[in-house]
Amino acid sequence: MKKIILIGAMSLMLFACKTSSITNTKLDKKSEVAMKGNWVITSVTYPGSDYIKVNSFQLADSKCFEGSAWKLVSNNNKGTMDLTSANCAAFSSPITWFVNQEGQFVLKVLNAGEKAKKVRDGYVLTVANQTETSFQLIDKINVGGKMTDVVYQFQKTN
Repeated sequence: MKKIILIGAMSLMLFACKTSSITNTKLDKKSEVAMKGNWVITSVTYPGSDYIKVNSFQLADSKCFEGSAWKLVSNNNKGTMDLTSANCAAFSSPITWFVNQEGQFVLKVLNAGEKAKKVRDGYVLTVANQTETSFQLIDKINVGGKMTDVVYQFQKTN
């Protein structure tokens, strides 16, 4: 009898311990709807940008994202991103994204025809200074043991 109670108590504790995952949080629909549309990254800034190269989203140098076009669809949290900077390799990809209630923008870059649930890697950025025509995404990177903000400035195109 004691074993049954002990096993029951352990099972209860196991199921009661819930991990807090970014993907399990509630969505901020108001922020998502405000982001719906076509956007361009007008600048990528961070301290030491003249000396330090940042590989954004494991795709390209952060400066290659300046001028990139992003289409964000809020009703299904899908979209596209297109890198078209003259001095960089062209890149185009479908994406999935959402904004949680903690103000975090969660992004997955997909291969053509790939389902988001099959992609294990994603990126979590902080949404800042959101208006009707602009917003910022802030990524934290480690530079020499110090956390540094990389700020992507988005401007609405229409």
